[in-house]
Amino acid sequence: MDVPLLVEQARGDSPAHRTRAVARLISLVEDAHPALREVMALLAPRAGHASVIGLTGSPGVGKSTTTNALVAAYRRLGRTVGVLAVDPSSPFSGGALLGDRVRMQEHATDSGVFIRSMASRGHLGGLSWAAPQALRVLSAAGCDVVLIETVGVGQAEVEVASLADTTLVLLAPGMGDGIQAAKAGILEVADIFVVNKADRDGADTVVRDLRYMLSLGDRRTDEGWRVPILKSVASRGEGAEEVVAEIERHGQWLQAHGQLELRRRQRAADEVEAIALTVLRGRIGDLRGGSGLAAAAAKVAAGEADPYAAADELVAGLGG
Repeated sequence: MDVPLLVEQARGDSPAHRTRAVARLISLVEDAHPALREVMALLAPRAGHASVIGLTGSPGVGKSTTTNALVAAYRRLGRTVGVLAVDPSSPFSGGALLGDRVRMQEHATDSGVFIRSMASRGHLGGLSWAAPQALRVLSAAGCDVVLIETVGVGQAEVEVASLADTTLVLLAPGMGDGIQAAKAGILEVADIFVVNKADRDGADTVVRDLRYMLSLGDRRTDEGWRVPILKSVASRGEGAEEVVAEIERHGQWLQAHGQLELRRRQRAADEVEAIALTVLRGRIGDLRGGSGLAAAAAKVAAGEADPYAAADELVAGLGG
């Protein structure tokens, strides 16, 4: 495999070569291919420039339809767009449903849009474990904006906030109590609220309930960002321009208050930590066939050592 050629094609002028190269690079990420270290080394100087927008919310609120409308709005502005749509994994094949590609057919032939569905593969938090490095590939390939749509898993999908510059939390009328989302902190990760399907009865009630909840805690960041509430009808493209304008305003605010660099450094720290932990797990896994882990387990089982002391001894034995 000619990794340098793939990376060059991902940044090249040929739309066909670029699309194929980006797809292959993301496949290497998902498969944890041995060439991945070389790929990331070559991408490092080029990555990190895209504006990253996260979309989260309960199933049925219209995340995929909203993503589709935002892609169209950004394309009208002349921006190149990448989409990482994380779908639930099949319990049988382990693959993703690819439902987002079904909904985004109108962008399928647009060379300025790259859409990739990724299977969550059981990863909690609404994202695929490979999402941070797939994001790096899209950014290095020249995408101005990357939209990350999470799995609709309800109140636990807050991990996207650590990956995005701006996080949209979507709600919709008729989906039960809109404030139910506050239970597990999904409201707290929002930089912008979008009440989709606003042409339905109850949309104003959801907006009112959100405003009430935000007023209880005077919901704003320490630096003064007050979280806006927007309405949209994504199926008709209504409200998409207003959402994009608010995302742009939030991006400018992040830049002005030094928060953009802070968020991106934290994102890099999380990525480095995840890779380091994966390496450590691999080393511990290698010990399963040797005497180190077996000896530690025997001591704990016999009551000769507590698990913390045994773990410390095991980590010390890993070296490096």
